[in-house]
Amino acid sequence: MSDHVLVLNAGSSSIKFGLFDIEPVEPELKCKGLIDEQQTAPHIVVTASGTQLFKKGLPGGEGQRVDLLSGILTWIDGHLAGNRLVAVGHRVVHGGRDFFRPIMIDDQALAAMDALTPLAPLHQPRCLTPVCAVQSLRPGLAQIACFDTAFHHNLTPLASRFAIPRHFEDRGIRRYGFHGLSFEYVAGRLAALAPTQKHTVVAHLGNGASLCALHEGKSVDTTMGLTPLDGLVMGTRCGTIDPGVLLYLLQEAKMSADEVQHLLYEKSGLLGVSGISADMRALLASPEAAARDAIDLFTFRVAAEVAVMATSLNGLDGLVFTGGIGEHAAEIRQRICDRLAWLGVKMDMAANALSKQRIAAKGSPVDVLVIPTNEEISIARHCRSLLAAGC
Repeated sequence: MSDHVLVLNAGSSSIKFGLFDIEPVEPELKCKGLIDEQQTAPHIVVTASGTQLFKKGLPGGEGQRVDLLSGILTWIDGHLAGNRLVAVGHRVVHGGRDFFRPIMIDDQALAAMDALTPLAPLHQPRCLTPVCAVQSLRPGLAQIACFDTAFHHNLTPLASRFAIPRHFEDRGIRRYGFHGLSFEYVAGRLAALAPTQKHTVVAHLGNGASLCALHEGKSVDTTMGLTPLDGLVMGTRCGTIDPGVLLYLLQEAKMSADEVQHLLYEKSGLLGVSGISADMRALLASPEAAARDAIDLFTFRVAAEVAVMATSLNGLDGLVFTGGIGEHAAEIRQRICDRLAWLGVKMDMAANALSKQRIAAKGSPVDVLVIPTNEEISIARHCRSLLAAGC
């Protein structure tokens, strides 16, 4: 009999999950899947080594997330065949000041995490809803929270501080950074693939996007701030914006705070600039000039922020692309690297077109890699460590 953990990684309209055997020193993925919550056709799909093991559709409507999680938990009970499900691990986007390592979730911790919702109004509820659902379905099952902000916990004040009156910082108004579970995984892979690299910028580029400056595997700077709204241009999020724009929208355009929030989180970014789509694949395929404008702005901003991260590192040895766009969009990688030629970034065009692991040209002063991220294994490792410690 071996112990297993279920890892849940909640997104905007789906939950990626993985079932891991945690008896080995390195958790072993047994199967993975997707809980797709599309209103028209919500369903669960489970695969292992590319083979579909289970698929189930459910009617939409209220309570569908609980129904979907109930379906996967019931399927896991049968699939484990005598082995035990001992915990569920969750990616939680914001940990604030108090949560900077994985924790066992109890009612007090759940309330504290929920109180951080204003700092991640779209993401935090999506992360916590599955916690509540599992709590109702399996009240005795341990649940563990792993925080996307934790990897950046030791940023120095130079990297974390806003230039506003100090008493706001005392209340927790500072830069936290996100995508930490992804950056943590990539840092581990880099230690094996490029052990001599000391100054690396990792570009997690997807619908959400941010950069992390890694010095010997530790975060020293990042592009997201207090909230996941800051930094790069994203699918529907604006990224860094002049605060005066927000004052104008509130004071002159007479928009409400809720309307501004909706605009910045859900109507801006690639979607807002292009007027076509938030999906980079659709923009790359589009002949419209507005699509090219959005792509140009995205790559311009990424390249500019890589230079900022290189300044924080006092140099640049390596550039890593990860995330959905970073791993799969060769044209985007090329455009970014072309803008960084002055920093010593030279790309092997053929290797890039094939999305090889190492895409730097021979003799490039800066190594360039493509490393697929794996937040689920990061969460599984934390679960294993916490359970082994008897917490």
